[in-house]
Amino acid sequence: MLVEREPNETLMGTARSFGNGAQKAVALPEWFGKHSPRMTRGWRIILALALALGGIRGALAQIDPTRRELVQLGYNQPIEGRGPLAAYGFYYLNRPDFLQQSNLTLRLAVAPVYLDSELGIRRALGPHTDLGLGLAGGGFADSYSEVRRGKYEKEESFLGHSAEISSSVYHLFDPASRVPLYGIVRGAVHYSVYARDTSTEDSFELPDDQLFFNVRAGFRFGGREPVMMPELAMELSAWYEGEFRAHPNRYGYSDDRPVQAYAHSFWARALLNYTTPDWKHNFAVSVTGGSGVNLDRFSAYRMGGNLPLGAEFPLALPGYYYQELSTTAFTLFGGQYNLPLDSRQRFLANLTVASAWVDYLDGLRQPGNWHTGIGGGFVFRSPSESWLIAIGYGYGVNAIRDDERGAHSVLFLLQFDWGRTRQRLFHPDEGVGRTRGLDAILKNIFR
Repeated sequence: MLVEREPNETLMGTARSFGNGAQKAVALPEWFGKHSPRMTRGWRIILALALALGGIRGALAQIDPTRRELVQLGYNQPIEGRGPLAAYGFYYLNRPDFLQQSNLTLRLAVAPVYLDSELGIRRALGPHTDLGLGLAGGGFADSYSEVRRGKYEKEESFLGHSAEISSSVYHLFDPASRVPLYGIVRGAVHYSVYARDTSTEDSFELPDDQLFFNVRAGFRFGGREPVMMPELAMELSAWYEGEFRAHPNRYGYSDDRPVQAYAHSFWARALLNYTTPDWKHNFAVSVTGGSGVNLDRFSAYRMGGNLPLGAEFPLALPGYYYQELSTTAFTLFGGQYNLPLDSRQRFLANLTVASAWVDYLDGLRQPGNWHTGIGGGFVFRSPSESWLIAIGYGYGVNAIRDDERGAHSVLFLLQFDWGRTRQRLFHPDEGVGRTRGLDAILKNIFR
């Protein structure tokens, strides 16, 4: 439910932004790798929140010139069956003029056990060419969940922790135009450490810890802000990403599944988000398509669930488990409509529809190549627009559950603009001990 997200942007993913969670993190000690103790219930909750940062990965299309300070929360819960954890929760900071230097921008995303950051240097390589230096690290971001024919195979799922350094070049081709066209080239070195979860079967062999080299290149015309419900957005973009592994190997039961030496992915997206000026009706439509060469479980496109900030390019299907489908090629159509229910546009009704044609990864095939999800719910927007809350329902029309078709889920989303709230609550004429915050909150709720 609710919109995708992005352009001056960051988001979540795992094996390559579409994937499981996100590749990142600081190298962890050996005892936290293959021989780590079984996870407690408390650590599983932390894992759910850590998945947030899968969504905050930083392959930005450009350095964001807008000051932002946001808190984002999201959670999908299946009504029948038990799927992988589907949640995010993170603090996002974008600060231009960092250290009082007009050409520096700090982007920072923090989740419970994960951090993703980038220092942007404007005009570092020319008047219209910027440089970004990234560092990411933490736990659980490379965890993998096996889902086959609608069943979550916990015995074949495992944890992944990671570390990454990266550098990006952003070039603006049309500085005089109102709609920017950016070219992006990004290189990264990524290290993953894999560990058993509480339910991973002893006879299931984990993949070797892995060193990845990643290259991404693309063009983006327009873009979308990293918020839940932008009033206006337009994007046309096309991308390539190459993954090269230093230690390709086989794993699983009797080495039945590969970690490929390399994988190439190609995808494109077109989207439009618009709000009517008088009635404030908001709608979004998008088409995303992709294919690849030599893809495996770590590089496949993973589709399902409805977490708008859960990946850099979220492949949402309401009602499905999060990342339920693993595909080597796909075309995904999505649409959403937000209808105000009151004159002040605080309450909105929401309708979401998504339908996709997919070609499955070998070993994860199922009958039928079309999948459709339908969702609906309600959004509450505070009068100051400092925060949004959404609750919703999703129905996966073609999702397999116990050899039958159809699946149900519920959704919760929250966005809190801490930067906007802080400006409103603390007035420069008032002392430290006195604010207008409580009065403002009460008046906004009860007036």
